[in-house]
Amino acid sequence: MIRDPDTLALLTEAIGRFVREQLIPNESLVAETDAVPEPIIAEMKKLGLFGLSIPEGYGGLGLTMEEEVEVAFVLGGTSPAFRSLIGTNNGIGSQGIILDGTAEQKARYLPRLASGELVAAFALTEPGSGSDAASLSTTALPREGHYVLNGTKRYITNAPEAGIFTVMARTDPADKSPRGISAFIVERGTPGLALGRVDRKMGQRGAHTCDVIFEDCRVPATQLLGGREGVGFRTAMKVLDKGRLHIAAVCVGVAERMLADALAYAMARKQFGQPIAEFQLIQAMLADSRTEIYASRSMVLDAARRRDDGKDVTTEAACSKLFASEMCGRVADRAVQIHGGAGYVSDYAIERFYRDVRLFRIYEGTSQIQQLVIARNMIREAKG
Repeated sequence: MIRDPDTLALLTEAIGRFVREQLIPNESLVAETDAVPEPIIAEMKKLGLFGLSIPEGYGGLGLTMEEEVEVAFVLGGTSPAFRSLIGTNNGIGSQGIILDGTAEQKARYLPRLASGELVAAFALTEPGSGSDAASLSTTALPREGHYVLNGTKRYITNAPEAGIFTVMARTDPADKSPRGISAFIVERGTPGLALGRVDRKMGQRGAHTCDVIFEDCRVPATQLLGGREGVGFRTAMKVLDKGRLHIAAVCVGVAERMLADALAYAMARKQFGQPIAEFQLIQAMLADSRTEIYASRSMVLDAARRRDDGKDVTTEAACSKLFASEMCGRVADRAVQIHGGAGYVSDYAIERFYRDVRLFRIYEGTSQIQQLVIARNMIREAKG
């Protein structure tokens, strides 16, 4: 649902100009320093990028799902590290509060997230609990008006920068089902909360992850998300539907950037007296990439519109994330092949993108988890 096409066009044009003029020229710097420069972060705040999907009443832009994926298409045209910094504020880091938080929790945190004063993180994954999220072992036990958290979370995006963490923990250790899981908003600096070293990853330098460790971390009972125990897992699953559509849209944007770079290289690079773009086998890779990008874009837009219509899009979100992330990997592989030897050295952006996009098939649920979600929903629907 696009509420005002003219306003959305102005927003995407402004973000597109920001991507072209400031983000793309700084991609190599971010890769070398493993940090997004402060002046760029300040400009992100001015553009409202930290609050794209946060309701207007709390200082955000309140984008619909369709509007958000249109913006994600544009943000995908540069290094994923830039989008990652704002991604948790608009997705998994804030959506739990938006969907299930109390009025007090929303008023306390959403305006600061929308302005970029706070960066949010979503702490679900653990050393022994990834795809099987319901098996998490972090505990939160009530004690004298507080909950005491113990456990370790792993690969938490933006944890080194985060001011708040939405933490999934088991409030009923005897209940090993998802019903025993609750969600908490834990502020940085809370005694008993510590961060591990920043992970050294294959790609996406500038986008940081690390362990988040809780050792007798005392969290006030008012920080229980929504004020209710036992609904944390349900909150997490609702958040992931939206996050998967967002990541699928980013995959489309990144794939479009990689294809544009590959096409430009193929038209400039000459072999046997002519541009390699004239060779049919190169053309086949270009054409296959364009076709799959178009299919992915269409899927994402359709699912986003369905979500805006209030429909359950768990299956469609999983389909979109599965297809778009796998597509993005194939486009990256073809783009390296089109570049030939040049695609294997860091002088060209495709070498970095090839490593960066590999993560898209893993986080927000691996491709295999998306397949399980899709198939199980099909079976459930067939049984009536």
